[in-house]
Amino acid sequence: MIYINRESSIVRTKEIEQALDFIRKNGKTIEDGKVELDGKNLYINFMTYESKERSACKYEAHENYIDVQYVIEGEEAMPVTTRENMSEKAPYDPVKDVTFFNDDKEGTFCVMKAGDYVVVFPDDVHMPKVMVNGPTRVKKAVAKIKI
Repeated sequence: MIYINRESSIVRTKEIEQALDFIRKNGKTIEDGKVELDGKNLYINFMTYESKERSACKYEAHENYIDVQYVIEGEEAMPVTTRENMSEKAPYDPVKDVTFFNDDKEGTFCVMKAGDYVVVFPDDVHMPKVMVNGPTRVKKAVAKIKI
């Protein structure tokens, strides 16, 4: 996992740079839905939702994609841990590229505000949509980078 706040700088892959550039230029005005930048190799899901109590959220991980989860508006917490710390709740779904896990471990909490993002790799089990101090409207972009 790589957590980046607005003030951080880090060496990025071409795909991460392309996704971040698109999100920063278009994220506030784009409607919820999917935007393909390079077909199934690189696309971005835009979504708006209310953050929730941790008990209403799910730990998940992916096999075939790296996620770049970028908060455009609002804030949320995202616990992140490794697969070795977790037990599967549901088997891997190859169509949705997701495995869900039981809430076995606390994980490292990343609190993300507008402009912050987290890069999660296939070994990173993460729980998006967790509220910080109460439910809030979150507009987020999740770039999916095929590995």
